[in-house]
Amino acid sequence: MPSPYLTSDELRWAQDTISSISGAFTAKVVGQSRLHETLLIALLTGGHVLLESVPGLAKTTAAQTMAQAVGGTFHRIQCTPDLLPSDIVGTQVYNQVSGTFETQLGPVHANVVLLDEINRSSAKTQSAMLEAMQERQTSIGDRSYALPDPFLVLATQNPIEQEGTYPLPEAQMDRFTLKDVLDYPSPAEEAEVLRRIDSGVFEGISGPVVSIPDVKRLQGLVSRVYVDPAIVNYIVGIGYVTRHPRDYIEARLAAYVDYGASPRASIAFMAAARARALVDGRNHVVPDDVKALTHRVLRHRVSLGFEAAADDVPVEHVIDAMVGGIRTP
Repeated sequence: MPSPYLTSDELRWAQDTISSISGAFTAKVVGQSRLHETLLIALLTGGHVLLESVPGLAKTTAAQTMAQAVGGTFHRIQCTPDLLPSDIVGTQVYNQVSGTFETQLGPVHANVVLLDEINRSSAKTQSAMLEAMQERQTSIGDRSYALPDPFLVLATQNPIEQEGTYPLPEAQMDRFTLKDVLDYPSPAEEAEVLRRIDSGVFEGISGPVVSIPDVKRLQGLVSRVYVDPAIVNYIVGIGYVTRHPRDYIEARLAAYVDYGASPRASIAFMAAARARALVDGRNHVVPDDVKALTHRVLRHRVSLGFEAAADDVPVEHVIDAMVGGIRTP
């Protein structure tokens, strides 16, 4: 029976494995250190990521590179208003030769799936992803088909173009473990991108540096990273404050909050903090792991009213006030 806590050998192996994945990532993706950490956390926890950024910030390259690094399959789905659920999960096709229906699995059946501009797809198509993301299976006809393991959905939204889009409902956004917002690269990073294009770095297809069983072992090690009861109470306390903001932050900011985070936020905090600790080479979670994740865990779970948009108050500002309203262990 394995030890409930990580041994030094297990921690060393995890560090070497994560370092190999990180090396493959940084060879293809310039900068974007927070995206790098977000994707690693999602891979190690089996969670999903919602990304918000303008086009051209290497989201597709990052997802494809992560899939190649672990020897997994990768599919990209470009969401459009006429995209049907069957275009994602698959359908049954009639075979005239055999006189029977044959099942053709859709592109969601991959280890890493990029849903590009998910808010361009209709509500019916968005809902088809709920079963895949939550239950790790799809239903076609009268049968269910298990998705590959590990399974990671990376969905993107374009914030500057709202015409012809369908905002994601809160129930679906809650299924995403993390939401990250990407920034433009610095001039030095953009110059490095151009140099790598000239040198042909992006032309070749990189081979895997670790295997799928390695990823599954990493996921098992994450679940054994120690979380002190004080950290657990800290996580639960943050969730509680989002639901009762008037008792902890100034009334002006509390008035902007319509809904707080669900218990899925606490589950995401726990899993993501464990993964971040392991990425950082530790076998235990510290409060800084939780603090570093507050925006990514809560920005799509804390719902603000229209007054916040009118007053140009970002959700991150309200989240910072909430986290500052409780004692750090």
